Amino acid sequence: MAKKYDFLFKLLLIGDSGVGKTCLIIRFAEDNFNSTYISTIGIDFKVKTIEVEGKKERFKTITTAYYRGAMGIILVYDITDEKSFENIQNWMKGIKENASAGVSRMLLGNKCDIEAKRKVSTEVGEKLAKEHGIRFFETSAKSSINVEEAVGLILDLIYFLFLQGPSGREVKITSSTEKKSSKCLLL
Repeated sequence: MAKKYDFLFKLLLIGDSGVGKTCLIIRFAEDNFNSTYISTIGIDFKVKTIEVEGKKERFKTITTAYYRGAMGIILVYDITDEKSFENIQNWMKGIKENASAGVSRMLLGNKCDIEAKRKVSTEVGEKLAKEHGIRFFETSAKSSINVEEAVGLILDLIYFLFLQGPSGREVKITSSTEKKSSKCLLL
């Protein structure tokens, strides 16, 4: 029997390979951590420029399909990997080009339990988030630091915007008989 739910929200986690996106999802969804997860490609994509009739064409594979319909996007970098932080700007550009206008966004600096190997300061992460007008958390999927809080906050933001409806006016949701649990799809 299929589980029933009141709302289905598409939440997308994006960032470089190895920053801990899968571990964050597993920690949030199952409250579990396994250090032996195989690195997944997430929404990794390739860009190729080819020439057609003398004009250069750029093809991005897969990208737009992943962003389509996302109600919330969490950008993730690894605090021990400066390059993953620098690449957040590229991921931001991808959101701007492919996601719906007004999509809820959040920045996470993951692996804050590995303080001895830190390469990106908390202040630098906070500054970037402030520049983009989004919330920021440092998290650890391994130690379960701020995972529930961060994902819970973005889901609250999505829910609030959902209740506002496309016109910006509050939408009343009435539930029949019993309260069903809300469910969120994490990609």
